[in-house]
Amino acid sequence: MILVVDVGNTNMTLGVYDGDELKATFRMMTETPRTSDEYGLTILNLIGTRGIAPDMVEGAIIGSVVPDIMHSLTRGIERYLNITPLIVGPGVKTGINLVTENPRNVGADLIVDAVGAYEKYGGPILVLDFGTATTYSLISGKGDFYACVIAPGIRISFEALWSKAAKLPEVEIKKPKSILAQETVSNMQAGLVYGQIGQTEYIIRKMKEESGLKDVKVVATGGLGRLIADETDSIDVYDSSLTLDGLLLIYKKNTRNNR
Repeated sequence: MILVVDVGNTNMTLGVYDGDELKATFRMMTETPRTSDEYGLTILNLIGTRGIAPDMVEGAIIGSVVPDIMHSLTRGIERYLNITPLIVGPGVKTGINLVTENPRNVGADLIVDAVGAYEKYGGPILVLDFGTATTYSLISGKGDFYACVIAPGIRISFEALWSKAAKLPEVEIKKPKSILAQETVSNMQAGLVYGQIGQTEYIIRKMKEESGLKDVKVVATGGLGRLIADETDSIDVYDSSLTLDGLLLIYKKNTRNNR
């Protein structure tokens, strides 16, 4: 079995694969400081709830956009699972060619999503990830990663609205019954959710237009991606496991010759 770990700014998502089958997934808050022992024991307890013993895990890979936790997380996995995880970064084989102005600045999350989308759906492809930030990554038919848009995520926009406006409350992130909202909570929900849908459709259209890739497939992932994908025809596929699948694919590319 292979442990894959996607470390985002808000949450950390873990998955355990048995071959190509995703057997279990777990989520932890990234913002909570933990020691290596706490990470190791927490992971052991989580996988144990699904009947997965430590000696059943033969490898691990981490894709992270939060450098500060990497030492403790890596040491925790090494100490309690007795394996050294592969870290997505420079020198790791991905099958994706980064042709941006500064390839080393492309985040691990963007690379992992690009690998997952390109390997599963082919190219050209536009990958949307609705996380703390909303990202739009464009990959050519040859596997070249050459453009990306990064916008504030839905949750960030919500938090900015209620925290900066004294009389606006914290509200649940969901689509209201109608855009013709008539009270404060649904007023906010309408503006933010329909605003995100409008932004999504416009950015997709402009990226297709300026790239000349009119028939590019659009794939979305991320915790709040389903909310948007269900409301627009601009997104072709919503794939909740895209990032975890991308991590597994990268792991295989880098360990295939060692088995």
